Formats: sequence, C-alpha cells, structure tokens
Amino acid sequence: MKRSLLALVAAVATLLSHASAQAEVTLPAIFTSHMVLQRDMANPIWGKAAPGEEVTVVIGEQRQVAAAGNDGRWIAKLAALPAGGPHKITVKGASNEIVIDDVLVGEVWICSGQSNMQWAVEQSTNADLEKLAAKYPNIRFISVPQVGTQEPQDTFNGSWAAVTPETVGQLSGVGYFFGRQLHQTLNVPIGLIDDAWGGSACEAWINREALAKDGRFSELLARWEAIEKGYDKEKADAAHKAAMAKWQEAAATAKAAGKQPPRAPGHPGSQLTGNARPGNIYNGVLKPTIGYGIRGVIWYQGESNAGRAYQYRELFPFMIKNWRDEWKQGDFSFYWVQLADFLAEQPNPGESSWAELREAQTMTLSLPKTGQAVIVDVGEGKDIHPKNKLEVGLRLARWALANDYGVKVAYQSPTYKEMTPQGDKIVVKFDHVGSGLNTFDVAEVRGFAVAGEDKKWHWAKGQITGNDTVTVTCPEVKSPVAVRYAWADNPVCNLFSKEGLPATPFRSDDWPGVTIDAK
Repeated sequence: MKRSLLALVAAVATLLSHASAQAEVTLPAIFTSHMVLQRDMANPIWGKAAPGEEVTVVIGEQRQVAAAGNDGRWIAKLAALPAGGPHKITVKGASNEIVIDDVLVGEVWICSGQSNMQWAVEQSTNADLEKLAAKYPNIRFISVPQVGTQEPQDTFNGSWAAVTPETVGQLSGVGYFFGRQLHQTLNVPIGLIDDAWGGSACEAWINREALAKDGRFSELLARWEAIEKGYDKEKADAAHKAAMAKWQEAAATAKAAGKQPPRAPGHPGSQLTGNARPGNIYNGVLKPTIGYGIRGVIWYQGESNAGRAYQYRELFPFMIKNWRDEWKQGDFSFYWVQLADFLAEQPNPGESSWAELREAQTMTLSLPKTGQAVIVDVGEGKDIHPKNKLEVGLRLARWALANDYGVKVAYQSPTYKEMTPQGDKIVVKFDHVGSGLNTFDVAEVRGFAVAGEDKKWHWAKGQITGNDTVTVTCPEVKSPVAVRYAWADNPVCNLFSKEGLPATPFRSDDWPGVTIDAK
C-alpha cells in the first residue's frame, strides 16, 4: 500500500512538473539579446506558452499583453519606436520571465539568395583589411542555418551578434557592405538577417502550397512529385554504400599518384532535404523569420535557375509576392543583384541562358518597390563567385538610400527605352542615364550586336550620339531590325552612366530563346 501511495505521489509530481514546463513562455531564436527592431513600425513579437496563458511584453514604458491560443501560440505588437537604444525587453508568462538585453532600434534587412549572397567577408577582396576595420557595435546580424524540409519550422539554432573583427568574417560579404554603407550614411543601428543558401533554386524559397494553387508551375511540381514517390530509402542507402566503396578506391588511387581525388558521391536522398526541392528553404529557413519587422530584402540568386530563364520570368516575381503576402507588412522593398559576367567570352554573338536570366530579372522591375543592381562589370569569367562583394553591396545600398531613405544619390543603371532603325543603323535610346552616357576604357561603345530579317547576329560598333542615345552600325548588316547589348554569359561591354553605373543588358527582339521550353 505504501509503495502504491509513493508511486502515486511521484506520478502526480511528474505530471505537475511536466505541466509547469509546458506552461513556460518561450521565444524563437529570432528574438535574442543584441537584436535590432525595425524603427517607426509596429513590431510583432511571438512565441509559445500554455493554451490560454497570458503573456506580457514590456519595453521601456510600453506594456503589451497577449494570450496564447489553443495551439499555444501568442503574438504581441510593440508600438513603433524611433531609432536608438539600447533597450531591455521582458517577456513574462505565468511561471517564467525572459529578458532580452541590449536591444537596438534601427533598420532591418533580410539578406537572401544563393552562394554569392552567402559568400562571406573573409572570402571577399581585401578580407584582412575589412576584418581589421569591422568595429561597428551598432551593426548586428543573425545567421539562419541551412535546413531543408517540408515541415514548417518555428525556430532555428542562432542568436544576434554585433559586428566585430572577430565575428564579421562569417557574415555575408554583400550583406555586410550593404549594411555598413547604410549605417555610415544614416547613422542608425542596422540589423541583418543572413539566411542565404549556396546553390539554392528559387522554387525552394516559396511556399509550396502557394506554388501548387497558382497552376503555372505544375510541370515543375510534377517532376518533384515523381522524385518523391520514387524514393526508396533502402535502395538509396545500398546504392550510396556501393558508390562510396568505388569512390574510396578511386580516391586512394588518385592520392597514390599525387592527384586530386574525385569528389565523394552524395546520398540520393539528399535532394529531398536539399536546396532545390520546392518549399524546402521556405519551411526550414525562411518560415521562422516571417513576420519579423523589416525594411526590406536584398537578394542575390539566379545562377541555379539560369537553365529555366523563361520560367524565372514568372517564378521570381511570384516569390516576391509570396513573401510580401506572408510577411503582412505590405510591399516592402526588394532589391536584387543581376547575374554577373561568367564563363568564357564568346567570339561571336549568339544565344545565352545567362542573358535570358538577366532579362527575366530586369522584367521583374515591373513589381512595385523593386530594384536591380547591375554588375556585368564585376564578375570573373573563371569563377562563379566574384570576390568584389564591396561593389555589389554598394550598388544595392544606392537603391535603398535613394528609395527608402530619400538620399540624393545615383542608383539605377541606364536601361533600354526604345530603338529606331534608320537605314543601315539603329539609334538606341536609354532611360535613367543620370547626367549622361559614358564609356569605360575606350571611346567606342562595345557590346552591341545587330541582326537583319535573317535573324543572324553580328557584332556592331556603337557611338554615343546624345546624352541618352547610342547609334549602332555594322557593315555586314545593311538593314538592321533588331539590336542587343551585353547579350552573353560573359559580355564584353563598356557602356555606363557618368555616375559609374553600367548599362543594363537588353535585347529589342522577342525571338525565342534557348530556355523557352525548359520547365
């Protein structure tokens, strides 16, 4: 009897302890000490508690109260605050209190995309000098780990940190140089949420349910559904084991011969948790941050979608709209980097999947509050990861400074407006030329090609003939009907505004491209 009573007491104590633990209020990792809140905006703060539990959030004189729903989720909104700090936030539930120290209020930006956004400061040009000078305690960042899943995540393993010589090395180079320029110009705290994933495809960043409902991406989703249904873990494990055995033999042979060993084979199942499966990054990386107060997003991605550039015309703007819908903060600013020049320079003008992807990016400027940093002068033909991330960050910063903060600074590259055939020449007119068009290195404008009715392309000579016009001629084409500029994987081109911003690659024709049927 005594043992039964003791067992009952122990069981009750365990249940009470469990209930107490369940009642504790919790916060996701996006809310930690050293965080930055978006200024002049009602900032949501959310977490979990026991169903029905009252949660109180206090910052300064401000006190907000929220109640957890049946699922344990609660959300409170802090009234808008001006730039400044540091502040302390306390989040109190029925049985515990969380204190978030050293909270600043300033400008918050998401830094997303694939490897060129992920590319760290320590991998960038002059990394040693940049790290030595990185003494910016009011620039804060948080990095989101790479988790690919179809299950929406609430939090992640990470915390906010200040930029110091010791911490800045792993931060996105583009993100850091962008944020530093804003900080130095605006003199307010800057928060950077770094969530880039190298090699990622655009569709992985989008809510898969939204993709399915839209209908335009049915072929893309059908391909993935076939992969998912055909996956057999036992067979995949066996195949990987056999492949690894062969690789180990090949690696040993290469090592004995003093050669570079081949890359180890990946597991066939890795694509299911990887960075290309629709919805994977949305659920595993983006979801835990959605709703956090931000000014906008900077984005550097497209290389992984270049083979499907026509599809990107619809996919990329769909992604931006999806993010804006789910963030519920209206049309926040969204600025991206156009693909850099890459691969070998081609001796003859022709077709290019990378040029078509750049075109798709330019077309996305039709969305409100968007901008594009053109960098066809910054890339490296032999390396898909150009190291000059400083220039990339500054070109993105120009867009934000001009459009979000009212700073009078040149920000948009010259863009194609119209072309007029005039006998044996074509006159091209540009928009957004600043104080006028200019060339780099030589007076002749390089990078133009023209075609006649036969649709055969020939290099052409360009000459600046007005503040916003270039006249293009080619002896081989007596009656040109179409013109292109910088239309190549790695174009040789030199047209800029006098403010130093490169002209945007374009084509006047709409002839079918090489990626038109790729889905």
